[in-house]
Amino acid sequence: MSAVPGANPLRDAQDRRLPRIAGPSGLVIFGVTGDLSRKKLMPAVYDLANRGLLPPGFSLIGFARRDWEDEDFAQVVHDAVKEHARTPFREEVWQQLIQGMRFVQGNFDDDEAFETLKATIQELDKAQGTGGNFAFYLSVPPKFFPKVVQQLKKHGLADQKEGSWRRAVIEKPFGHDLASAQELNQLVHDVFPPNEVFRIDHYLGKETVQNILALRFANTMWEPIWNRSYVDHVQITMAEDIGIGGRAGYYDGIGAARDVIQNHLLQLLALTAMEEPGSFHPKALVAEKLKVLTAVELPEDLGQHTVRAQYEHAWQGGQEVLGYCEEDGIDPKSTTDTYAAIKLTINNRRWAGVPFYLRTGKRLGRRVTEIAVVFKRAPYLPFESGATEELGGNALVIRVQPDEGVTVRFGSKVPGTSMEVRDVTMDFAYGESFTESSPEAYERLLLDVLLGDANLFPRHQEVELSWTILDPIEEYWEKHGKPAKYAAGTWGPAEADEMLARDGRSWRRP
Repeated sequence: MSAVPGANPLRDAQDRRLPRIAGPSGLVIFGVTGDLSRKKLMPAVYDLANRGLLPPGFSLIGFARRDWEDEDFAQVVHDAVKEHARTPFREEVWQQLIQGMRFVQGNFDDDEAFETLKATIQELDKAQGTGGNFAFYLSVPPKFFPKVVQQLKKHGLADQKEGSWRRAVIEKPFGHDLASAQELNQLVHDVFPPNEVFRIDHYLGKETVQNILALRFANTMWEPIWNRSYVDHVQITMAEDIGIGGRAGYYDGIGAARDVIQNHLLQLLALTAMEEPGSFHPKALVAEKLKVLTAVELPEDLGQHTVRAQYEHAWQGGQEVLGYCEEDGIDPKSTTDTYAAIKLTINNRRWAGVPFYLRTGKRLGRRVTEIAVVFKRAPYLPFESGATEELGGNALVIRVQPDEGVTVRFGSKVPGTSMEVRDVTMDFAYGESFTESSPEAYERLLLDVLLGDANLFPRHQEVELSWTILDPIEEYWEKHGKPAKYAAGTWGPAEADEMLARDGRSWRRP
């Protein structure tokens, strides 16, 4: 049998000890001076190098307005790595990494700067052996996406020569509605082929999100009951205990639903509800996710089954915190939502009639992201009245963050002479079950970009379908009333509790 070109002839395909390592390549970060770059991207690059997953000649180019030399840039990366890296700092890894670091100064409309970038890439190709393979990471506000992409095209930086690749990496938000998402997709696909565009949703890089697929499809115990016959409803929650911080300029006018539901929560819904794919090839995964998103139906009465709200001035965690409309840079009359809850159904054979409740908010009780699959109550309870008063529905709860793991809630007899049944939980925690700590989401995603593995990246069809779901809700909110209010540090407005109470249900307290 002939060997695959470039494959290691000494490596056994069954050997799991050797992870996949990126081939010759480099990364260009636009907006390299921003928070995302400093706290996530640069430390992730170092952690990958430290784990031996980057090629020896890997190159990192920063592009920003600052008047820096290459040494200044290297110092900034060094400080970011020291402060935020997950793995220990090792001088020999740093010395190898620093060889391929360069900085290009300029604005996004500066033709000269893009010519300098082109020359820098050519120089690194020769010096570091990057093979002409570069990914362009747009860590910039969305309004600059079109300009940067057009400049890359104009200066031939997106041109793929035979045997090499050029990729675009885009951070959310992917537009602010369906029309803007389609416009952005068209613009980017005009410059990069669709299969070379990687839209980063960092939630999909988390181990626990990928574990949804393992939990469902590698085990026999869940799949037979993962359907309308046994599941009463599903709750997907992403709560933050912080306010908007310094993001007023980005957040106002966007809000919680556009910021979180359109991407993170609808992606989690798709992974929870999808059918088993034929394989974990990106095309097979996307096909199943698209089927689910296409089958999503909005409630007929959006006023009864959707809620938006804003946090108000209150005490949280022993500190007095401002209300949203008192935050710096926010219009006191702003109607932007900091909390959103919606009810969706999926019109297919597996899920018909099962409601999916999605909620997200800032300044809530604690920081947590979880998926709770709540099962129907037992059809018959042969116990005396009062024996099962404290028994809830069985539930499987996937904790995405911060204490990653899975909890199973079920009923058990209370020790004693009487037959009393109460909820108990069985817990699986990543930190206790595996000796290896989970890589940061950005480590996994950056490595996948360099490997060209699109498994964990939403495709443009998914993005557009998600906007199709959210747009009617946003349009309804715009025309009907103002956001409800909730005190900072609580679990949201009374209206959200009423929304579930109408269906005879209640929100889980994470």
